[in-house]
Amino acid sequence: MDLAGKTVVVTGAGRGFGRAFALRAGRMSARLFVSARTLAAAQKVADEVAADSGARVDAFVCDLADPATVRGFAERVATHADQVDVLLNNGARYLHGPDLWDADDEAITDTVASGATGTLLTVKHFLPLLRSSEGADVVNVVSSAAEAQNHRSQAHPAFYAAKAAQAGFADVLSHRLRPEGIRVISLYPPDFTDGDPLHSTWDHVSRTADDPLTAQSVLDCVLFAIGQPRDCFIRSFHFEQL
Repeated sequence: MDLAGKTVVVTGAGRGFGRAFALRAGRMSARLFVSARTLAAAQKVADEVAADSGARVDAFVCDLADPATVRGFAERVATHADQVDVLLNNGARYLHGPDLWDADDEAITDTVASGATGTLLTVKHFLPLLRSSEGADVVNVVSSAAEAQNHRSQAHPAFYAAKAAQAGFADVLSHRLRPEGIRVISLYPPDFTDGDPLHSTWDHVSRTADDPLTAQSVLDCVLFAIGQPRDCFIRSFHFEQL
């Protein structure tokens, strides 16, 4: 597909999948707005995107656990763009530890706020710009932890709670925004291997049936979904686990 002329917003772009998506979107000539918890992290990726593809990209701070920075992110993007065509909700805090006592109260609160409340507020504040697009896509990187009776992950219960809330929000949002032509697409991947699009191994990583899921394959799923004609509303991607 071609993202030329499309405006793309990425949360959690400072590393991992968010960074990989931003680099790929830049190579597809998108106009990019990237955010991370610190401006330094977001700016580093923006500089990498610009150097790699020459795409126009601006960097912003956005801590998804802080409503003020979510609002500020959307407001500042609105000063640069009249619409948003793709919003990738990738940012969320991961918390490890199977026992409730494996994390303190502040970490638990931050995890739930960033994954659940943060996603909801991001969509809320970007919705006017999404509605201005001729065909917008909201893409949520959820987790297989949000699937019913999926107990494989050693993530903290707070992470499970955050992702379940994110999934519930995405499900009702898909139904309610469809009449406006806005697609809400959610991915439920298990743990997958992160790669670096700027490294020579990115295009040569093994992707056989015996290999764990890769960031490349998750990225291809996103591009496939948003590249479909507007009569095609793909609500979710669920992945088999090894």
